[in-house]
Amino acid sequence: MAEPPGAPHRTTGSTLLHPLSGLLGIPLDQINFVACQLFALLAAFWFRIYLGPSHASSAVRHAFATLFGIYFAVFCFGWYSIHLFVLVMMNYGIMNMASIPNIHRYSFVVAMGYLTLCHISRIYIFHYGILTTDFSGPLMIITQKITTLACQLHDGIGRQAEELTAEQNRLAVKSRPSLLEYLSYLLNFMSIIAGPCSNYKDYIAFIEGRHVHMKLLEVNWKQKGYDRLPDPSPTGAVMYKLCITLVSLILFLTLTKNFPMAYIIDNEFLDKTPFLSRLGYLYVVTQAAKPKYYFAWTLGKSGYTTYFCG
Repeated sequence: MAEPPGAPHRTTGSTLLHPLSGLLGIPLDQINFVACQLFALLAAFWFRIYLGPSHASSAVRHAFATLFGIYFAVFCFGWYSIHLFVLVMMNYGIMNMASIPNIHRYSFVVAMGYLTLCHISRIYIFHYGILTTDFSGPLMIITQKITTLACQLHDGIGRQAEELTAEQNRLAVKSRPSLLEYLSYLLNFMSIIAGPCSNYKDYIAFIEGRHVHMKLLEVNWKQKGYDRLPDPSPTGAVMYKLCITLVSLILFLTLTKNFPMAYIIDNEFLDKTPFLSRLGYLYVVTQAAKPKYYFAWTLGKSGYTTYFCG
C-alpha cells in the first residue's frame, strides 16, 4: 500500500536544512527536531567538560542552558515558539504574585488552560494549520514542569513538614526561584524539545554541582573500595539509549512505509473495506507510529543523561 503523495511540507522553523529534507524525503520540521536533539547531545558533552561546576559559576551554567534552549525552540518552531515563552512568563508572574495557598491551583489552571486553547485552535480553527510544525510537545513538557514546580513550592512554603510524605519533603521547594533559575529549569536545552520532566530541586542541585554527591551518598561508596567519591561516566548509559533510538527509528521507518497512516482516510479503503478490517488496520498503524515517540523520548534522555553527569 503506497502512501499517497502529500502537499509539500513547510515549517515555521529554520529552513537551513531544507536541502537535507528534500534529499531524504522527510518533513523539514522532523529534520529540524532530530538535528536539535543530536546537537543537544553534543552540547551536553561540551557542557559537562568545559562548563562543569568546577569551571563555571551557577549563573553561567544557567544562562548557557537557557540561551541554547531558546535557540533550539526558535530553530525548530520559529514564531510558534512564542507560545512557549508566553506561557513561561505568565506563570512566572503567577508564581511571584499569587498567594502560596493558591499558587499550585492558579498555575495549573493557567498552564492547562493555555495548552488546551492551543490544542483547540490547532484542531478546530486552523485544522492542524497550513504549516506542519507541531509545537504542542514542548508546550506539554513546559506545562508539566510549571505545575510540578508550583506544587513543590506549595509543599515547601505552604505546608508543614509533618503533613508531607518523605518524597514530598525531599522535593519541596523552600523559596521562590529567581528569574534566571526559573527560565533555566523550564527552557534548558536538554529538555525543551522532548523532555524529560525533572524535579526543580534535582535540576538546581545539578547546576550547582551537588547532584553527583547527593546520589553517591545514597550508596556506601567507602565499602566499595573508593577513597573518594567516584566521578560517574555517562558513556555506557548514553550508548545504550542511542542503540534504542536506532532500533526505534528503523522500526518506525519500516512499519510506516508498509502501513501508512494516510490510508485510513482513502476513499476506496473507507468504502470497500469491512468495518472489522478497518478497525484492525487502525490498530496496526497506531502501533506502528509508537516507535517515533520512543525515538524522540529516548534520544532526549540520552542527552539528558550526559548533561546530568556533569
